[in-house]
Amino acid sequence: MLIHPQFDPIAISLGPLAIRWYGLMYLLAFLQFWWLGKRRIETHPQLAKAGWTVPQLDDLLFYGVLGVVLGGRLGQVIFYEPGYYLAHPSEILAVWKGGMAFHGGFLGVLVAMALYARKTKRTWLDITDFIAPLVPLGLATGRIGNFINGELWGRISDPGLPWAMVFPQVDNLPRHPSQLYQAGLEGVLLFVILWIYSSGTRPRGAISGVFLIGYGCFRFMAEFFRMPDDGIFGLSEVISMGQWLSLPMILIGVAMLAFSYRRR
Repeated sequence: MLIHPQFDPIAISLGPLAIRWYGLMYLLAFLQFWWLGKRRIETHPQLAKAGWTVPQLDDLLFYGVLGVVLGGRLGQVIFYEPGYYLAHPSEILAVWKGGMAFHGGFLGVLVAMALYARKTKRTWLDITDFIAPLVPLGLATGRIGNFINGELWGRISDPGLPWAMVFPQVDNLPRHPSQLYQAGLEGVLLFVILWIYSSGTRPRGAISGVFLIGYGCFRFMAEFFRMPDDGIFGLSEVISMGQWLSLPMILIGVAMLAFSYRRR
């Protein structure tokens, strides 16, 4: 069996200043978002015709960073660990220690994009269609950050599984490295699907719908291999909190996709 490497969560230490791997993964996510967005603008004439420019991408990234950080942290506090943070309110802002919920960050980004749409007089769905293919690789880097931190480990697995891994901070049992599963499914595979799908002309809302369906399905699948969080429902033995939150994404995505093609 493999043993989790037990990485030092601090990548660079400069006296009192400590730069953590988790933070670097988020920085990498934002950088790749900008680079992919720039590439989309340069290689997709329809985006240039719609008025997308690199300076607008810079503003969009600023709004997105606020939505991800604020929404992700609040999602972790509200959806997954409300009891802990009620008892330790001073740690709510300690994002450098980890603890960012995707579904909270997703809602935060939606609000941020609505504000950006209002500012720029763009259609909200045009903005979400533009950013959807830019997001998955950032999700992959976030999951790698979880793996480096040794958090969000998987369920107990068959010890004969070649990649079964022991996380010494938990116990000495073989477990699924579910962080890497999620990086591959919700990150790399979803990116490939969306990048190819968005290369052609699609009706408004279709790309956003495919993102919701793809992420919701992949997250639902990955939850079977990840130790479930009780969250606010406390039904982890039946269906995990991550699966509860993914179901509406799938349903809304199917409705959006059907409506967008029907409207066209």
